Amino acid sequence: MNATRPRRPWPWKRAAAWLALLGPLFYLSYGLANWWAGTRAQVPSVVFDWERGMPFWAWTIFPYWSINAFYALSLFLGRTKHLVDRHALRLLTATVIACTCFVLWPLHFSFGQPAVEGAPAFLFDALRGFDQPYNQAPSLHIALAVILWDWYRRLVTPRWGRWVLHLWTLAICGSVLTTWQHHFIDIPTGALLGLVCVWLWPLERTVALPRAWRPTRDPQRWKLAGFYAAGAGLCLALAIGLHGAALWLAWPAASLAVVALNYVGFGARGFGMGRDGRMRWSASWLLAPYRFGAWINARLWTRRLPASVEVAPGLRLGRVPTTNEWQAAGRPRLVGLSAELQLPAEAAAAGRARCAPLLDLVVPSATQLRRAVLLVEAQRRAGGGHQAVWVCCALGFSRSAAAVVGWLHLHGGAADATAAEALVRSVRPQIVLKPAWRALLGSPPAASAPALSSALGNEKEQGTA
Repeated sequence: MNATRPRRPWPWKRAAAWLALLGPLFYLSYGLANWWAGTRAQVPSVVFDWERGMPFWAWTIFPYWSINAFYALSLFLGRTKHLVDRHALRLLTATVIACTCFVLWPLHFSFGQPAVEGAPAFLFDALRGFDQPYNQAPSLHIALAVILWDWYRRLVTPRWGRWVLHLWTLAICGSVLTTWQHHFIDIPTGALLGLVCVWLWPLERTVALPRAWRPTRDPQRWKLAGFYAAGAGLCLALAIGLHGAALWLAWPAASLAVVALNYVGFGARGFGMGRDGRMRWSASWLLAPYRFGAWINARLWTRRLPASVEVAPGLRLGRVPTTNEWQAAGRPRLVGLSAELQLPAEAAAAGRARCAPLLDLVVPSATQLRRAVLLVEAQRRAGGGHQAVWVCCALGFSRSAAAVVGWLHLHGGAADATAAEALVRSVRPQIVLKPAWRALLGSPPAASAPALSSALGNEKEQGTA
């Protein structure tokens, strides 16, 4: 008879404590930002001409106000202290960042609301008593809607219930326009803020990004971070300078800024890649412009090459495949080493995808490369010798090539890393393994460097897969 696991106590006291902190903090910080903007002589507006034709629907004040109930209730629906804390930290981060933006860059809603009668009038009067026509971008209302949607979608299991949640969340977001509370620019900037908060504080039991920050000492990572930061600055300058549709460049600017932070301190963890080679949805959307550029770059570099090549019987090396390429190859087991490009969703759903994400254009640590080599062997064993294994990264030139070289040396019968590299290069001449990679793999001329083969050899002698 199996003993049932004792149920953890409901952390309602912790939820109440967070609400006691977040509620007053919101009203204090939001009110101070409103007051500060009101003391300015001129507060600008960012509004498009088409917005003046936006209808005013008084009844949408009900979904607009409903976010307050969802906010307060959400804290008491967490079943563990971990979930309550992470969710509360998302709400706290959104408030702090939004109110900071309101102070540094105050904006003004450019046209007033008409008179309201009937049932919605009470809610409009209550709102006008607290809210002023400032505190525009990023819309804290939208940021909180994104955070609350991610929270409640995990709790609502029936399909119809999820559809109700999705539609009501859209109603909340649309109401900021139809109640004439916000201009359009406030919506995408608010959604971006919500994504950042969800990305920073994952609800899964993983290390939160603020706590995982470790500034690198690798000059190459700092160099790459500088390039991405410069790209982010250029996109932001163009967005502000050109105005109009160019404001959408703020999204690539944020995406590139996040990539720069990943290279400086978050590492591969900042890309939100799971063990199955699929990103968390927040990272996927936040980094979408960068990921699109990375995908285009990978296709341009490999457009005249086969998607993969067979290095040894049942072992393939190549770029991250599309679904069609994966299916055409016979649905092999995948080992993904790219932190920025996802493996096919179908492969992940079939349980044939595993990932050990590594930063692009950076030599990993011996431990990271050892993990990649062991993952190749684990996938080989999981296939029972009947399923091929496709090792891949963005191009199939460095990260995946090094893992295959390491596997050939330790498990594939190659005499040493040099012989393994020669075998890989004979079928994929484009691989790029610079001296630092060779030092890590334990091949000449870096015989005195920390050798991967030594570390792996010890594990192999002990019978570790």
